Amino acid sequence: MGVSGSGKTTIGKRLSLVTGIPFFDADDWHPAANKEKMKAGLPLDDEDRKEWLVQLNKLAIEQTHHKGAIIACSALKKKYRLQLEENIQSPVHWVLLEGTYELILARMRARKDHFMPPTLLANQFATLEKPEHALILDISNDPELLVEAICNEFHLPVQG
Repeated sequence: MGVSGSGKTTIGKRLSLVTGIPFFDADDWHPAANKEKMKAGLPLDDEDRKEWLVQLNKLAIEQTHHKGAIIACSALKKKYRLQLEENIQSPVHWVLLEGTYELILARMRARKDHFMPPTLLANQFATLEKPEHALILDISNDPELLVEAICNEFHLPVQG
């Protein structure tokens, strides 16, 4: 979890490769209207996120019957995280990818063809409610070190 541009997809994909646990990017589950709203520079509100969070929760529940899931999702507010965890019997582990505004803004400006404009970053930082129980990682570190830290913290199986 984390603000846009914090590396959720990059870390999630690498973690999936190392562990064999399937990766899902929550951005792929946004309806077109949400993406268009963000592309226009307008932040999503709770109503915009409502059905999106329901669908991600269904995905997470479904994946508990398999190998589990790595889901890259902003999950900026505590209430969103509670919705995402609802009715999940397996442990849910949260990882907050954290970095400075300047670092993340530079990353966002370097991205090509992403619906989330850098102008919404300040809103994401203002909205972020840091989780009480999460592994918090500094994104200025090498992605491989972050993946290793996640595997170690949650005792995830590493494929040989």
